[in-house]
Amino acid sequence: MNHFETWFCGSPLWRYVTRRQLLPWILEGSDLGEQVLELGAGPGAATEELRMRAARVTSLEYDHGFAARLGARVRGTNASVIQGDAALLPFPDKAFSSAIAILMLHHLRSEELQDHAFAEIRRVLRPGGVFLAFEIQDGWLHRVGHIRSTFVPIAPTAAPARLIAAGFSQVSVDSRRGGFRIRAFRAPEA
Repeated sequence: MNHFETWFCGSPLWRYVTRRQLLPWILEGSDLGEQVLELGAGPGAATEELRMRAARVTSLEYDHGFAARLGARVRGTNASVIQGDAALLPFPDKAFSSAIAILMLHHLRSEELQDHAFAEIRRVLRPGGVFLAFEIQDGWLHRVGHIRSTFVPIAPTAAPARLIAAGFSQVSVDSRRGGFRIRAFRAPEA
């Protein structure tokens, strides 16, 4: 992430928007279950809210500094932080009841890594588990905001086919001003 993204994602404004607007919309109609995987936690804008909604939250963060600071902040709570890569998840199969990624997927360096992350997320979800994501669309303003940062936007129209190819079912994409949410399920086992 560049300096602007680091500042903005750690700001009180972003925490407020995440808590009051984004998370209610992203989570609407979904049951997180008791074991949540948060992907790309960054400074932790969503972590505190997720902790209040689930018995256990495991936050994965690629950046060592973010992971260390967030880990220190949530130590002794129902959350833990692990530094790692979403395209190579360090968790056993079927470990989580849900997974959530807020503005993380476009930071993976290629569509191939995104697709690998989708497969990994499906692998670590329990049967019937839900994957929720919020992303921004491609556009000049978002590209400017990501100068000197990775920005590989996901086309909302392509997301369902990519997630189905990774083994998800019941994939839906809903857009609103500012971005789109993705909801996909790991099919229950017969």
